[in-house]
Amino acid sequence: MYCCVVHKVTLAGLAAAVMTGVVAAAATMFFGPGPAGAIVNGRNAEPGQFSFPVKLTMTNVPRSDGTTYGSACSAALISPQWIVIAGHCFHDVNRNPVSGRPRYKTTATIGVANLGDSHAITVAVVNVRQAGVNDIALAKLAEPVTGVSTLAIADRAPAAGQELTIAGWGATGSVDPTPSTQLRYGKVAVSSVTSTTVLVHGVWPQADTGACTYDSGAPYFTGNTLVAVESTGPDCPHTSDETTSRVDVVAHWISNQLARG
Repeated sequence: MYCCVVHKVTLAGLAAAVMTGVVAAAATMFFGPGPAGAIVNGRNAEPGQFSFPVKLTMTNVPRSDGTTYGSACSAALISPQWIVIAGHCFHDVNRNPVSGRPRYKTTATIGVANLGDSHAITVAVVNVRQAGVNDIALAKLAEPVTGVSTLAIADRAPAAGQELTIAGWGATGSVDPTPSTQLRYGKVAVSSVTSTTVLVHGVWPQADTGACTYDSGAPYFTGNTLVAVESTGPDCPHTSDETTSRVDVVAHWISNQLARG
């Protein structure tokens, strides 16, 4: 899990971790790398190229021993007040994914390709709703944002071989990773599809282009349609598969949640 765990997990292990919240802790300022930073071996996004990617910054995240740490995730804006994120980015002290008000301060930065851009929109995350089907959650912003594009939700699975773009704010390597201040992107191809996940591998600009630490929740998209979000994978950079969570399997649930407000 790329936001904040120490070791990457297998697909089976991911399912167990999401269900039980049992993951290891690290004694660093940030909880430490996990399965998926700015996109490793990707390209810097230009101002205005993508406005829907979201950088999430978490502070004072509690550990079970009473200490706290800082962390980060990536996400995608799907409506003026809602973002799609990896479910494991929001958890309790025992690392169980949870819904409701975040257990730690979380802010979303939207609409820019670099954090130094004065046009950055920063807003608090005030509510989380876990999908429960896979490693996906919705997060509600304290107020709607305007002038920023949003992604539609895919209503069908991608096909093997299909190319997708990923854009994220994670680290650029697994050694002493830190969240990026620059949005980066790259392209991947679908290796295979399961009932809830899509396995992908890097294709551009390099074969080892892909997600890294703090890219959890980063959007995989084609055109203006969100296909999946980053969940977990090997230490970056690598040419193996990343595990991403399909959004089409929870499309109806997402529609219902947005209607609820």
